[in-house]
This record gives sequence, structure tokens and C-alpha cells, in this order.
Amino acid sequence: MLELLEKYGYTPDEEQIGKRLEMIAAGIDDVTSADVLTRCLSLMDITTLQTQDTPSSVRKLVSKVNAFAKDYPSYPLPASICVYPNFASVVRDALQVPGVHVTTVAGCFPSSQSFLEVKARECELAVQGGADEIDIVLDLGAFLDGDEETARTEIRTMRAAVDAAAAACGRKVVFKVILETGLLVSHERIAAAAFLAMEEGADFIKTSTGKVSVNATPVAAYVMCECIRLFEQRTGRKVGFKAAGGISTAKDAVCYYSIVKTVLGEEWLCKDLFRFGVSRLANALMSAIEQKTVTYF
Repeated sequence: MLELLEKYGYTPDEEQIGKRLEMIAAGIDDVTSADVLTRCLSLMDITTLQTQDTPSSVRKLVSKVNAFAKDYPSYPLPASICVYPNFASVVRDALQVPGVHVTTVAGCFPSSQSFLEVKARECELAVQGGADEIDIVLDLGAFLDGDEETARTEIRTMRAAVDAAAAACGRKVVFKVILETGLLVSHERIAAAAFLAMEEGADFIKTSTGKVSVNATPVAAYVMCECIRLFEQRTGRKVGFKAAGGISTAKDAVCYYSIVKTVLGEEWLCKDLFRFGVSRLANALMSAIEQKTVTYF
């Protein structure tokens, strides 16, 4: 773990990060505007990852996205619809609006506790079903046990499975790695996991599954964004950031928006490099823009 931090010259400065986050929090009201809130809406992966999801309920969600431009013509469409892998084809077949991607979790989300062959095959099947983006989970069992090579092999194998399946379909698929930062706890572990995932081919690194007690936090986001910046400086490759889990208010969204802008700059404030992964956030953003309660999604 320390070797990775040394490689990129990164020592998390807890005091400095805390001060910068305090400054961001103090300026939230000044940053918040209809334009920023609308921009955040365009970065949404509209998500349903419930045990009780059914083909009918997923189609109902897709129908809302299909009707969104008509119902709210002044608003941008979300970036994608995110579902369990078995619903990839349901979303693909029902989606009627251009530019909205099909995203699925895969690799035995949310725990990643299974055989690597099963995880890789699930990734392949999701791509074959129509997924444009795949979100997998870092093998925390290996990583927390100090088995960095197994964690690397898992990501590398699933990345290869996604790429092969996508190539067979004549397209490319975005590959995101969820770090589950709430279980990593320390700044150093979060940073090491971020560098490891990016080295093994992650197009995005994502905070959380939303299925544990501690999900996205501003501190974890700040550390991850610092790692993304250092990785880009060293390799020339831009990696995206996705905030997910526990983000429920417009103020939360503006906080993460401000972190990304502060650490990574304006060029990261686009759907190719920045996403939110919480469905209820869309209603909160629309409510803040409209200045009344909106429960569209």
C-alpha cells in the first residue's frame, strides 16, 4: 500500500484536506445556482438497485426517462440508467432517447464475494445484454487482507472480459471500479485502492455501493480526486470520478461538484468524467431548481 503512495508522491494531509473541505462547505450557498444544479442533473446515473426490482418496475423507470424531455424540456437528460446486470436488455429495449447510456453493476455486486470466473462471466453477460457501462466492486476481501496482487488480478480480469465482450459487439464499454471507501476508512487505504484501480484500467473510480453503513463522504471524494489528478499528471490518462451512496440533497450534490472543480478543474465537470449514482438525488435537484417539491423519479 505504501509503495503505491510513494510511487505517485502522495501523502494524504488530513489537516489540509479538512481545511479545504471547510472552505468548500462555507461557500456552498455562493456556488449553488440553477445552472450548477441543472449541470449536476445531467451527471446523474438514474439508479434502481433494489431486491424488489422487476422487469416491470425497471421499464417504468425507463419510461420516465423517455418522457423526461417532453415533461421538462428545459432540463438535460441524465447520463445513464443504472440497474442490476440481468436488466440490461430490459433497459436497452425500452430506452427511446438518444445519449442516455445503459449502466449495470456486475462482478457480484455489492460484496464481490464469489468466484472470479463468475464475476467475469457476469460482466460479459451484462455487456451482451446491452450495457454501455459496467460498475464492479474492488475485491475488498483481498485488498483488506493485504493481497494486492489478487485485487489487481480481479480488476484486470473483469476489465478484459468487458473489453472482449464489447469488441465482439463492435463497441466500447466504460468500466468503473467501486472502492467502497466507507470500509477502507483511512485516507491511505482509499488512496492506495484508487491508484490500484486506475492502474488496472478503471475508466472511473466510484466511492461506494450504497449498501454499507458509511458510503460517500466529502473526505473520501477529496482523496480520490487528488489521486486522479496525480495519476493524470504521471500517465496522461484522465480517469473519471463517481460519487454514490448517501447523497440525497441538492446541497450534497453541490458539495461534490465543488470538490471535483476545486481539485480537478472545470474540464472534469462533464458526464465523461464525473457522475452521481443516487436516484433520489434527481428529485432533490429538480425540487431545488423548481423551488417546490418534485417527485418525478
